[in-house]
Amino acid sequence: MFEEWANAWNIPAAARQDWYRRVGALDSPLEGNEGRSESNVSSRVRLAASAQGYPFWRNNVGALPDDRGIPVRYGLANDSKKANEIMKSGDLIACRPVLITPAHVGRVIGQFTSAEVKKEDWRYTGTGREPAQLNWINRVNSLGGWAAFVTSPDQLP
Repeated sequence: MFEEWANAWNIPAAARQDWYRRVGALDSPLEGNEGRSESNVSSRVRLAASAQGYPFWRNNVGALPDDRGIPVRYGLANDSKKANEIMKSGDLIACRPVLITPAHVGRVIGQFTSAEVKKEDWRYTGTGREPAQLNWINRVNSLGGWAAFVTSPDQLP
């Protein structure tokens, strides 16, 4: 939506990139490998999801020492190093509004939504982190959420 508006008003690319930097969470979809990098795909996915009514939040996962040197783990499904080796939560997390019909007439619920963003030409190989990422995707989907590897905004629900 922003890009359509910027095009209509002939906003220069440099001004658009400055705007993306100033708003913070999103990298400019105008930068990097003509939209093929993971960072660029992530930016375009986040913009598309926001336009559909569900902003994605970045899910950083890792561990850092606190001021006493004790590791503090952060991110979803990262309770321990061993747990994180088995299941790695997605890069982006959202609560997608879904209108439920007969059973909950007219009530909108929030469906847990997770995207593991990959560069445009990525293909699943079953190596490295991919099996643990797939475990997360399968678990979320088995519980009624929506999760997937995503290489384009067109893959969003």
